[in-house]
Parts: sequence; C-alpha cells; structure tokens
Amino acid sequence: MGKALIIGAGGVSNVVVHKCCQHPEVFEEICLASRTVEKCDAIKNKLAGSKTKIHTARVNADDSNQVIDLIRSFNPDIVINVALPYQDLAIMDACLATGVHYLDTANYEPPDTPKFEYKWQWAYREKFKEAGLMALLGSGFDPGVTGVFCAYAQKHYFDQIDYIDIVDANAGDHGYPFATNFNPEINIREITAKGRFYENGEWKETEPLEYKHVYDLPEIGPKNIYLLYHEELESLAVNIKGVKRIRFWMTFSDNYINHLTVLQNVGMTSIEPINYEGKEIIPLQFLKAVLPDPGSLGPRTKGKTNIGCIIQGTKDGKPRTYYVYNVCDHQECYREVGSQAISYTTGVPAMIGAKLMLQGIWNKPGVFNVEEFDPDPFMDELNKCGLPWKEEFSPTLLD
Repeated sequence: MGKALIIGAGGVSNVVVHKCCQHPEVFEEICLASRTVEKCDAIKNKLAGSKTKIHTARVNADDSNQVIDLIRSFNPDIVINVALPYQDLAIMDACLATGVHYLDTANYEPPDTPKFEYKWQWAYREKFKEAGLMALLGSGFDPGVTGVFCAYAQKHYFDQIDYIDIVDANAGDHGYPFATNFNPEINIREITAKGRFYENGEWKETEPLEYKHVYDLPEIGPKNIYLLYHEELESLAVNIKGVKRIRFWMTFSDNYINHLTVLQNVGMTSIEPINYEGKEIIPLQFLKAVLPDPGSLGPRTKGKTNIGCIIQGTKDGKPRTYYVYNVCDHQECYREVGSQAISYTTGVPAMIGAKLMLQGIWNKPGVFNVEEFDPDPFMDELNKCGLPWKEEFSPTLLD
C-alpha cells in the first residue's frame, strides 16, 4: 500500500481521487490539497465510506516551501500534480527537497508566454537520478496515453515508424454558446499559439489553426480537425527512433472558432497585462473568470470523445498503417465519477501512472516521459480502469 498527495482540486483531480479510491490495495491514503480547501472537501465528501483514507489540506502550489511543509506533514510516497502547469517546477523542487516521487499530466510553461517545452523539466533529470527518485511527465491522455500508444505500436507492430498523427476529437455538446472543456486559460493559450510539427529532423511552424482537415472518426463521424502544437510531439520526436514526421490535430466546431476569433479580435485572449481602473489585469485570466467552470460541465455534456494515434511505417519490409484509439462517453463518465470525459481521459491515466510507480512496475530514478517505459502494463490497465482501446490496421493516414 502507498500514500499519495494529490495537488489540485478541479475536474481532473476529482477523477484521480475517485479512481485511486477504486484501488485501495495500492492507494491506502490520499491527501488532496489545493489553494481552495473547500473544493477538496467537496470531493472528499463524495467518497465517504471509501476504504482509502482521504485527508484534505490547503496549499499554494506556487510556493515550494508550502508544498515541502505539506509533504513532510503527510509523508506521501508520491505527489500527483494535477494543478496548473505553471506550478510544475515548484512542486518538483519540493519533491527533491523531501525525497518523494513525482507525476504530472502537462509540461511546465512560463505564465508570461505560451512556450510548451519540456526543457525546463528535462533539466531536472540528473537531480532526480542522483536522489534516487522518479519523475513521470505527462501521464494524462495527450500527453500520456498517446505516447504509450506509440510505444506499444513500436514494440509490437513496427520495425520502423515513419509517420504519426495524433488526433484528439471531442464530439461532446455542453449547450453553452462558448465554453472550454478544461482550464480555459491553458486551453486558449494552446489554441492561439503558433502551430508546430516535426518533419525530417526539423520543427516547422504554422500560423494558429492554419491547417484544417475533415476526418471521419469511428463512433463520432466527420469532424473538423486543426493542426496544433502539443508537448508530446517534442518527447516522441526523441523517443520514437527514426520517425520522419509527427503532427497533432484537435477538433473545434465552427461555432467555437467564430467565438474565439471575436475574442481574439477584441484582445480578450491576450496574456499581456493591461491597466483597468487603476488595477493591472490579464485579459485572458479575466476571460477565464467569466467563462463556465469546466468542472460544472459534467451533467450537461453529451456525446463522445475519440482520441488516438494513426501510425505508418514498415514491418518485415512491408508498409503498414495502424490506428489505435479510445472512445469515451461524457455521460458514462459523469455517472461514474461526476466529471465529463475530458477530465476522465486525463485523470484515469494519471492514476494508472501513479499505480505502476507505487507497484514498482515503472520504477527508475530520473525524469521520464511515458513512452520510455514498457507500454504493456499501462495498456492493460487502460482496459481495466475505464479507458478501453481499439485498434485498426486499415485507416487512412492524414495527407
């Protein structure tokens, strides 16, 4: 049995706590901590009677000293970071100071610029290795499961992988004119940043949402997908040997794009501070405050997600195309844990990564991305824990 400190109390955290409590043989105790302890208490109250002991605490994760004090008080075996990506480094510092393993679902990015890179966290490799600690980066769905999918394909189906297209499609409908399915600030920063993809050893940059396709996806039908940059491209370009091209695609409705365009045109997506009535505010943070809370979307979101990888390469000298994906139903997720599928598909893999670490199945000192480990145990857990995957061997690769 083990003890986990979970930092963050949003929709993803709600899923992580629920799924950890489904495995009390691994997660004996949990401490759920956030700046707003009332949110932690609300999640705890949903799980009254759980065999896993749940504690709550208040912590400002921007402050490493506060995190250090909390870790020393609770004495966990692992910290599961599902707070904001701005806080990754502060929490990693606290883990190093206290000798505790670390896991997150999204890479660090500076608050003042949308730079989605692993360089800041990869710089901790030697520190964690020398301390005999493990840090697992990006154990969500994308990044996370998509990396495991690629590693699984590389292990079982290909001698050489040439092309990878990661496709994240959400066909859910929450009924609002405009809302984001996860943290609005992070979501909008990703979408409005320049796109990038990896090809023939180089990074190629595109304008935001410049490239669009219509792709007919299993169980959700034809959807508009747009090329974005996503952090797993960076790690997969390193860890999938010999890959020639990797791209990331995400679906957005015309309604979403139209609203986003208007908000951009009036400056509401800016991260540059402005002065309003003598106070300095950041427009995007203000927009986040007035948009619907993603955690409130669960009861009203209907439809499904489809997230997966289309992979092309060769096996035994013959060309092969492989598609591996998960389809997740928003309302089924809500009935199980009280969160919609976007939170569910991120929270379940976070629990699985922590479970494998606590069980010693994924156990190696240093800082790692998920595709650097044996994918088979993770793939097996996905089927057991609510995210069953499917595979096809004759899909059409995106042009």
